[in-house]
Amino acid sequence: MWLLRRLVEKLGNRPQDVYTCYRLTILMALWLGIVPFYVTSSSEGRGKLSASYWGYINMILRMAIYFGNFLYSSINRSSLMSNFFITDISNTIAGLQKINGMLGIFAILLISLLKRRKLLEVLALFDGLETKAFPRVGVAMHQVPASRKMNQLVMILVGSMTVYITGSFLMISLRDTVTFSLPAVISYFSPHFIVCAISFLAGNLMIKLRIYLSALNKVLKNLSHQWDSRTLKAVTQKQRSLQCLDSFSMYTIVTKDPAEIIQESMEIHHLICEAAATANKYFTYQLLTIISIAFLIIVFDAYYVLETLLGKSKRESKFKTVEFVTFFSCQMILYLIAIISIVEGSNRAIKKSEKTGGIVHSLLNKTKSAEVKEKLQQFSMQLMHLKINFTAAGLFNIDRTLYFTISGALTTYLIILLQFTSNSPHNDYGNGSSCCETYNNMTN
Repeated sequence: MWLLRRLVEKLGNRPQDVYTCYRLTILMALWLGIVPFYVTSSSEGRGKLSASYWGYINMILRMAIYFGNFLYSSINRSSLMSNFFITDISNTIAGLQKINGMLGIFAILLISLLKRRKLLEVLALFDGLETKAFPRVGVAMHQVPASRKMNQLVMILVGSMTVYITGSFLMISLRDTVTFSLPAVISYFSPHFIVCAISFLAGNLMIKLRIYLSALNKVLKNLSHQWDSRTLKAVTQKQRSLQCLDSFSMYTIVTKDPAEIIQESMEIHHLICEAAATANKYFTYQLLTIISIAFLIIVFDAYYVLETLLGKSKRESKFKTVEFVTFFSCQMILYLIAIISIVEGSNRAIKKSEKTGGIVHSLLNKTKSAEVKEKLQQFSMQLMHLKINFTAAGLFNIDRTLYFTISGALTTYLIILLQFTSNSPHNDYGNGSSCCETYNNMTN
């Protein structure tokens, strides 16, 4: 955490635009092999994304190394998990986890490379919104608060992942009885960094979308407030109010006709929806892969922990029970944090967009102008047909309903795994009575 904070301080001056706001996010994603771009600044201080030859080489080398390492570790049956488990069931699960992780990483890197231009399109839409669209309705964006939120998310995810991997590696390597190889370490820990990179990259794009939707809703609320207070008068200059919010400030342009403001708000909403749709096209398969990897790891880690805590039988392992439970519990928590960061970012953006419809219909009930009413009806139709929605390859939505889906599937698979372990005639954990047998009898 301290190192990342120092890195943020040395990255340059205060961010002036969208690109410089994403400087740390793009830099960390470049190092982790997710994007082949980096942020540069022109002589005027404007930022832009530039292609990095090292970034392309990094992505290609990572795909080759990860896939080659997967083949090598599979042929030689080299696994870090062999130090934790002796049973055939656990070894089979570790093999499935390795296959899912390695193939998932290769798919994520390949898709990120093929769809790299979608990221350029998203940031270009963001830049157009801040430099052209929002100033026409009296909104000025503040980059420092947004950059602070993004850097905090990067530091939380990267910092916690680094601490976990470092601590786990030290715990394993300092034991004399533990044996492992470099391919085994790469195959086990490499999915962690890739999941972390996609999580903070997607989460930081959602932060900007929420800011834009909040600013749009505030513009419409100000228009409603002006109608309520009967202060909408024709004057010849801009009146700057004291509405200075966290990520943007507003001044009321009263020289414009309400119908013109609504028309420009419609154009802003269309651009926001277009940016969200482009971001969904870029992340849709990566999110599907990440959620699949995270779900599999959470299920297996929960199974390892519950089997150890509930089972009173002997467990053959080179680690103490406390170390065993701590290792897999921390890994499970880290992947839960990654899923929560993605789901919460998506869900908050969706909720912000849903508030726009209520504000528009409130304005529709208050207006007496036929021209303004027509514009608001057009806006209402646009809100019906253009909605912000994030999906994982169209299979399921990325919102809070995913929590319920994961919880139900997690419970089902844990019951199946615990029953399978209890009913296995070749259980290597001993023949003593365990809590798993009692749990099996209760469910039957």
